[in-house]
Amino acid sequence: MVLLDLTQLNAFADYFVIATVDNIRQARAILDALAGTMRERGGKLQPEGDPESGWVMADAGNGVFVHLFSQESRVYYNLEGLWSRAQEVVRIQ
Repeated sequence: MVLLDLTQLNAFADYFVIATVDNIRQARAILDALAGTMRERGGKLQPEGDPESGWVMADAGNGVFVHLFSQESRVYYNLEGLWSRAQEVVRIQ
């Protein structure tokens, strides 16, 4: 998992959280947990895409976007390479 700070690079997003999931069930569980946390805090998670496709992006509000990838899709789309000028805040292996 990696957290990228995009605040100096664009106007549509402040942070990207990019994570790899092992399977569809794990992706859905993470999305459910995030949605529950957002509801508790008075917000709403707005996911786009489907775990079966290998990539789900969820707007968590306040400029934070969560990207959940299968291993193959993460390599293929290479968001970290695309946003290589972004500051890496944290990386968890």
